[in-house]
Amino acid sequence: MSAPRASWRNTTHDWAADVDLGHLSHIRENPDEFAPGGVRHLILEVLAYPADEMASTGAGRCTVTLHADGSVSVADEGRGTDTRFDEQGRPVKKPVMASKDLRFFDDPGAEVLADGHPRRGMSVVAALSEWLVHTNRRLNGSWTQRYEHGVPVTGLEPIAGDGTTGTTVHFLPGAHLPPLADDLCRSASAWPGPTVIVDDLRGG
Repeated sequence: MSAPRASWRNTTHDWAADVDLGHLSHIRENPDEFAPGGVRHLILEVLAYPADEMASTGAGRCTVTLHADGSVSVADEGRGTDTRFDEQGRPVKKPVMASKDLRFFDDPGAEVLADGHPRRGMSVVAALSEWLVHTNRRLNGSWTQRYEHGVPVTGLEPIAGDGTTGTTVHFLPGAHLPPLADDLCRSASAWPGPTVIVDDLRGG
């Protein structure tokens, strides 16, 4: 798409701005509200996005990797995050990490995740992580971008395509959040959508 950005229709997020600093600050100031239970809730927030896409097809796979350094990565095989080109030909990624999800964040009747708590969106994960790296592979190009406490610290950095599509979200949860302490497999498979594989590299 090569059209004025102001003309793009908002569905899940507002295309008008890449970052909503006030929104991110609000999340960081209220971690108990937006990540009840800690790391487990953040993982479920990420998994909800590929589940949205894959629910319509009835198939798909996600891999959740629990890394030895305490970080978590979630990789899916979907179409990748919507990325468009503005009237000057510059790539613009839907601001899923740094702005509110218009469907859920302010909705008291929002979808409930497998932990029994409301879904608020990917910005919760970004804001409550020390860092997050979003890697995106689409048919119209592949790129990666790094965030710190929800704020992008790089632009969209192109990476070589490998013939696949999908999204990988790799994040280090804030140290103040309760760590993952229960059966993630059971929680992750609690709603229809992707097959979830958990690879625990944390050791004993």
